[in-house]
Amino acid sequence: MQMNSSRRSFLKQTALLSLAGAAAPAARLLAATAPIQRVGPASLKTALNAYSFLELLNANAKDASQGLDLFGVCDYAAKQDFAAVDLTGYFFPGYPQAPDNAYIARIKRHTHDLGLAISGTGVRNDFATADKAVRAAGVQVTKLWIEVAARLGAPVVRTFAGPQQPIKDWQIAAGHAPREAVETWMSDALRECAEHGEKFGVLVAVQNHGDFLSTGAEHVSLLKRVDHPWCGALVDTGKYLTEDPYADIALATPYAMNWQIKETTQSRLDSPRTDLAKLVGIIHAAGYRGYLPIETLSMGRKDYDPYTIVAKLHAELRAAIAAVTPTQP
Repeated sequence: MQMNSSRRSFLKQTALLSLAGAAAPAARLLAATAPIQRVGPASLKTALNAYSFLELLNANAKDASQGLDLFGVCDYAAKQDFAAVDLTGYFFPGYPQAPDNAYIARIKRHTHDLGLAISGTGVRNDFATADKAVRAAGVQVTKLWIEVAARLGAPVVRTFAGPQQPIKDWQIAAGHAPREAVETWMSDALRECAEHGEKFGVLVAVQNHGDFLSTGAEHVSLLKRVDHPWCGALVDTGKYLTEDPYADIALATPYAMNWQIKETTQSRLDSPRTDLAKLVGIIHAAGYRGYLPIETLSMGRKDYDPYTIVAKLHAELRAAIAAVTPTQP
């Protein structure tokens, strides 16, 4: 299937697959939503995810004289010459409620003066639970933060799938919902969010988080079931829990609306360090145009210092981008 196939062609093929009774996973991946259409050569820009400063941001939320606030994160991003910041919703005052207009105006002016874009924000939600009320609450908080994102000028809101682990046969026998049922719950919730996002010009990107979504095939399968052009992938390079996460990344990249670039392939100190040259090569070959936010984690390190860890990973990522970017004549 060509990347530039029309949506009508995809829908026609979906109907044919249905009539043929196609049930194999590979066939399901061909159905429904087409990959994002890219125009022009790949264009990769670095961004900083505020979550890298989790501990300092949490300390500041408890005591304004301690740690770091979002304005300080933006200052650091500018000093490190990032192109953008990804301002996670948790760190705004009053979350999950929307910040007031004055705060949004301040952060927008601050990032503008620093020459930074706001590449996205994100919420906490659980669409994997059997509890309809919890899923509904997740939809409402996502819708609210879609509206916040629109006010911020952020193009993407990140959501989770949910913390349910891959389901085994014995769990189904014990009364747990089969995976397909859970995926349907998620897709219904995400579709409702995407419909709201379309009204406000904000994309909804669902993140693989090593939970219900731990492989590229699972990630794409969910997006196919959602089947909405305003819902895509936030590709977390440290949360495909497979033997070859780069294959999973390559599978999801055509649907990527945003990223989290991690230090290691499974976000653990004992997992392999991310091969940034290989990763950027995959992203560049797919023609991705947009931001690549870095998100570093303490991963149990008592001496974790986000100021130095982020700077190191940023330098490595920029070098990897430069290596695949054609030089101008």
